[in-house]
Amino acid sequence: HGDYRAGALMIENCNIGQEAVVYHPDLVNIYGCTIGAFSTVGPFVEIQRGVTIGKFSKVSSHTFICDGVTIGNRVFVGHGVMFTNDLYPSITAPFVKLLTIVEDDVAIGSGSTILPVRIGEASIIGAGSVVTKDVPPYSVVAGNPARIMHQFNDADKRRAYIEKECHHLRSL
Repeated sequence: HGDYRAGALMIENCNIGQEAVVYHPDLVNIYGCTIGAFSTVGPFVEIQRGVTIGKFSKVSSHTFICDGVTIGNRVFVGHGVMFTNDLYPSITAPFVKLLTIVEDDVAIGSGSTILPVRIGEASIIGAGSVVTKDVPPYSVVAGNPARIMHQFNDADKRRAYIEKECHHLRSL
């Protein structure tokens, strides 16, 4: 029926959590990763060995998540997001894998590129951003390179700002 609903078991060397859904598994390349309970993975996604994705997260189509990436709980990854794990790729130099940590409650906009960084809790990455430096918790960043557009002290202030912006957009 076009998707795989896991019941907390291993499939193709991946640990897929209970009620996680991999849509169109024939169009997904996942191996040696962990996908948390109630998370979803769209088609045309590659998730490499060693990646961990938390519970209740969503990985949208056409996304690439390389070894060395850890994604927290309740994280949204938009369409076509690319993670990297090597700042200076070379055919002749030895590969140096760097790590990326995406903390809980983060939203990453479509078309973003995420270099090896730490993205703080409840941050928002604008669509098309290139994240080259760590992102503080409760931040809104955008651009190339991504810069802080808004910085909040806590999740409640961030949530109030987003609700206000969404209300403004709906009234247009």
